[in-house]
Amino acid sequence: MVGPRSAAYAEESAEVEVLFANMEKLKGLTKKIQASMTRLEVSGRNVQEAIGPIYGSTQRLQTVNTNIDRVHSAIAHIRQPLDLKAREDRIIHAGIGKVGLSEFLGSLKRITTALSELKSTNLRANQQAISELNSLLKSGSQQLESLFRDLVNEDARPVEPLHYLTKKLPFPVFEQDKISRLALINSYVETSAQSHGTAVPTAQIFADIRGPYLNSSLQNLAAASVNTARKRAHDAIYQQGTSGIGTYAESLEAMYLAEYEIITPVFSREEWGRVLNLTCRDSLAEFSRTLQELNSHIRNNLTTDCFLAYEIIDIVTKLAFRLDHSTGELKGPLSDALKHIRETAKASLYELLNDTRRRIQNHGALPPDGSALPTTTEVMTRLQTMTAYLPALSSILTALGDGNWTSPPSSSAAKGVPISTLDVGADGRQLLAHYVLDTVDTLLASLEERAKALLKGRVLQGVFVSNNLAVIERMIRSSDLHSLLSTSSARMEAWQKKGTNLYLDAWKEVSLYLLDVQYTSRAGRPTSGSGGVDSAAVVKALNSKDKDAIKDKFRNFNSTFDELLTRHKTLAIDRDIKPLLIREVQRYIEPLYARFWDRYHELDRGRGKYVRYDKMALSAVLSGL
Repeated sequence: MVGPRSAAYAEESAEVEVLFANMEKLKGLTKKIQASMTRLEVSGRNVQEAIGPIYGSTQRLQTVNTNIDRVHSAIAHIRQPLDLKAREDRIIHAGIGKVGLSEFLGSLKRITTALSELKSTNLRANQQAISELNSLLKSGSQQLESLFRDLVNEDARPVEPLHYLTKKLPFPVFEQDKISRLALINSYVETSAQSHGTAVPTAQIFADIRGPYLNSSLQNLAAASVNTARKRAHDAIYQQGTSGIGTYAESLEAMYLAEYEIITPVFSREEWGRVLNLTCRDSLAEFSRTLQELNSHIRNNLTTDCFLAYEIIDIVTKLAFRLDHSTGELKGPLSDALKHIRETAKASLYELLNDTRRRIQNHGALPPDGSALPTTTEVMTRLQTMTAYLPALSSILTALGDGNWTSPPSSSAAKGVPISTLDVGADGRQLLAHYVLDTVDTLLASLEERAKALLKGRVLQGVFVSNNLAVIERMIRSSDLHSLLSTSSARMEAWQKKGTNLYLDAWKEVSLYLLDVQYTSRAGRPTSGSGGVDSAAVVKALNSKDKDAIKDKFRNFNSTFDELLTRHKTLAIDRDIKPLLIREVQRYIEPLYARFWDRYHELDRGRGKYVRYDKMALSAVLSGL
């Protein structure tokens, strides 16, 4: 056992010895490495101290090289616009026709960019280049403007508006290719103008060409509007649509909308209104001059041609609103053109009233048969004609104010009520109804006054007033005045009652002969009343004096009644008014005569010496009137 254990110990002891030997070697190696590191550190410091200055010089050289490269790049960038000039010069001088519009515009844009860059450098050496490029740019811009002018001029020959209106053709506009080219040119020119803060020259070019085109095309219609307004008979009332102003306005609108159709794709939205106003300025001025000529004609023939003023107001007002809705422009100038005619239209309302009064007052002898005057028909015809111009008259009457038409034009009322007191809720139809009724009142009052001055007898005066009233009412019923005056029956009835009362006044005089005196204090007097009168007893109770008085009453009644019948047959009583007058006479005379006859007819004893008519005969005579 001792032997194997000793061998194991000997083996372990040998391994320990080897391990210790290795550790000694490692310690020696570690010392050598530490010595080497110390030497390396010392060498590194020596190298750093030697290389440091060289590295700093290298960095400075790199910075210098970088700066030199940047200077070279800047010089190349600065020289680039200068190098551009030769190429762009060839394009600009070649012209749009050879290089094409797109290439030409591209060249101008490159020149503009180059100029901007040259100006930003602020180098004195670049001033010559800047001047040359500016000259080149100006030449190119002039070519563009010239092309724009030529393109617009191609379609500038005047047209005949009636050709397009009568055949319902659209008014001519530019072809799409031309519009595209004009839009390209204008886009560049407009951008350039905005950058320089100047007006867009193409807008003025367009207006300078298209403006005369519009004016020349519409010139014949302007002359025709004035010529057609002139009338052959000085007292003829203007008939709606007779003047060419409607066609003129229709053509004006169609041509303006055609221009707007051209303007909108060519110019920017901000320029639409300005270009349209510039283009339409001359033709609008001509339109305004035409309206002034028509206004002069209307003022010279106010009582017959005021309706032309109403028609113009209606036409131009609607035209202004339609154009404003379509373009947002031109409403103001068109409204300004109407100012004088609107004032004339306001003045016409007073003048028509005054003319009605004046014509009756200046009328000569009145018809001896009491027939209506032609003047009544003429005045009512004017009022009937007014209903065709309700929109225009509504605006005029509203501006004038209810009732202010009774004042002369020189007064403040004729200028319209103040804005602060203007009834914005006024009903134009109601105002026109008031005006018509005022005219009718003026007419009838003047007729009545004239009748009392010239016609003898209230019967004739009453028939005269009633006949004229019948004409008035008939013309109201047969026209749009009927719906306009639906609530005016009370005023008409008042005049009818006045005329009837005048006519009845003479019959009231004859009725005085049918009145008698009854003494209720006398005893034994026979009872009176319908169906209960004993004429023989009544007559028997009369003394001789009373009998003679009753005989005189019958004689006077017969004489006056026959005279009234004869006079009645000489009167020209209107077919509409005659039944009413006869009915009123019957209602008044028959009861009185029947009572008188019932009481006293036995005085005559059927001989007809005093009592000429019995009740039935009198009723038949009156019915036969």
